[in-house]
Amino acid sequence: MAVAEPAHLIEARAEAWPLARAFVISRGAKTEAHVVVAHVTSGGHVGRGEAVPYARYGETVEGTVATLQGLSGTPLTRARLPELLPASAARNAVDCALWDLEAKHARARAWELAGVPAPQPCITCYTLSLGDPAQMAADAKAVPQLGLLKLKLGGDGDDARMAAVRAARPDARLVVDANEAWRPEQLEALLAAAKDAGVELIEQPLPAGADAALKHVTRLVPICADESAHTSADLADLSTRYDAVNIKLDKTGGLTEALAMAAVAKARGFKIMVGSMVATSLAAAPAMLLVSYADWVDLDGPLLLARDREPPLAIENGWISPPSPVLWG
Repeated sequence: MAVAEPAHLIEARAEAWPLARAFVISRGAKTEAHVVVAHVTSGGHVGRGEAVPYARYGETVEGTVATLQGLSGTPLTRARLPELLPASAARNAVDCALWDLEAKHARARAWELAGVPAPQPCITCYTLSLGDPAQMAADAKAVPQLGLLKLKLGGDGDDARMAAVRAARPDARLVVDANEAWRPEQLEALLAAAKDAGVELIEQPLPAGADAALKHVTRLVPICADESAHTSADLADLSTRYDAVNIKLDKTGGLTEALAMAAVAKARGFKIMVGSMVATSLAAAPAMLLVSYADWVDLDGPLLLARDREPPLAIENGWISPPSPVLWG
């Protein structure tokens, strides 16, 4: 007779974490990181996971909390989660909590359970909010110890923004994120401006679902899919438009699918950025298991907060280190 899986007690709560300063992208500004934390209890251990519901994908904090609370008392496995929840922030929170729970039961680190190399300290991007060229140049100069900068762009005037930051920081590596704000008729000029500024990567220049123009333009700088790439199922249709994919756990629905997506992306020849939303170290910690796949790491969310969870991820001069087991995994 088969042995039933034990039921899991799930607690979910919303939290708001103040930012050190307003975070501005092409869609708007925010001064707090609104996250959902899941606690999954089984066998005397508690696993934790954190996620960021994103209005761009029709998610809300309240809806995510309600979804997670509705799973309490349900026997859960990571393999079963896709039957219960779509790829989403809700699934990410509980998937990462289950990884943490399994690591505690096994008295092992999560990367050992996943069969991936132990994460090593690596350079993370540091994000500069969208602003006028002079402000973004000043922001770049204000962090001389950080060598990999990610510029939030907004369409009109982006050529001047890239040029200004490059002039202010000739030493820095640059990537840029347009957050779907460019128009097809801007592509050639802005790609040329990005190349002139020494930009390494451009994230999601055109809106997801309206990016066919990327097939017909000379990609002078590699282009990365973000909003256009959620799970491994999306990758087959992207190769004619994109050179890289941004893997975020809130999009994939957790670490389990993120690891699968990274393997498929590598096999298909994509470069990989490992990213996250603006959140605490608890949200960024599981993504550290992906750094062995990554060409760029963008896990600077904790650096943008006025305060972080204890104990936080150690991030010093742009170098991010793997989590302690007290934090996660």
